[in-house]
Amino acid sequence: MKYDIIVLGSGPGGYVTAIRASQLGFKVAVIEKENLGGVCLNWGCIPTKALLKSAQVFDYLKHASDYGLSIAAFDKDFNAVISRSRSVADGMSKGVQFLMKKNKIDVIDGFGKLKPGKKIDVKKADGTVTEFNADHIIIATGARSRELPNLPQDGVKVIGYRQAMTLPTQPKSMIVVGSGAIGLEFAHFYNAMGTDVTIVEFLPNIVPLEDEDISKQMERSMKKAGVKIMTSSSVEKIDTSGSGVKAFVKTAKGEEILEADIVLSAVGIKTNIENIGLEEVGIATDRDKILVNDFYQTNIPGYYAIGDVVPGSALAHVASAEGITCVEK
Repeated sequence: MKYDIIVLGSGPGGYVTAIRASQLGFKVAVIEKENLGGVCLNWGCIPTKALLKSAQVFDYLKHASDYGLSIAAFDKDFNAVISRSRSVADGMSKGVQFLMKKNKIDVIDGFGKLKPGKKIDVKKADGTVTEFNADHIIIATGARSRELPNLPQDGVKVIGYRQAMTLPTQPKSMIVVGSGAIGLEFAHFYNAMGTDVTIVEFLPNIVPLEDEDISKQMERSMKKAGVKIMTSSSVEKIDTSGSGVKAFVKTAKGEEILEADIVLSAVGIKTNIENIGLEEVGIATDRDKILVNDFYQTNIPGYYAIGDVVPGSALAHVASAEGITCVEK
């Protein structure tokens, strides 16, 4: 089938781009291998904020007397908190489905692989492959949790952000490796819920990409809340042979062994550019990013890229703005 524009990926970059393209009169399709809304709506921005809201309300209950209120008893239901977060994410994803129908955008389920000649093969779950072509193809495949060689994720004792949002039981203790946005959000949530949390950060300051004053204030706030923080430290290896996890941490003073129920690896993200046909088409990349010009055109005419897969900030609103700029051009 032929389209004016095919968008590969339906995150905040992909679905916003598709809507704007449809508004401009293009015949548009979106290819998505999992859930509409991408990581942001399903496994990132939205469900984590739902968790943080539950943490905030629970914290208010702990300090009700500060507000002139008296509460005889209260408790938390960890599974209900997780369930609410998933429900919020599911509702947002269904909202994107509605927007696709409203804007007459075709949604193609499956894994898309680029081909020369402005074509894409889409492989469905049953293994069948269908070819689609378009005048313009926009790559918006996003990113995933980065794995370090010395910190392989097994999804049980060493987890990424997805598992952190759907744990069946609340861990008594957790080691969070990395103190960027993802690491700090989960450290705050689990600490507020009552988990004993330790953050291990390789660089001298937490939230290392932010201003140093912000970092220092954040560290004070986290420590006041009960989170243990180790900066200028790195997890060299882990041992998952026991009931929990042992993390061997290299510090300025030597090696320290930390023990916890679970380790959350939050050491950044990795772009989803493997096995999508970039090499076959000849699209240029550099250091895990697709190279584009000011209007998000790649080096191959008819192929474009936006969002986490291109150089710049890996943020939802940035991806949306890039997609709008791309289709309006």
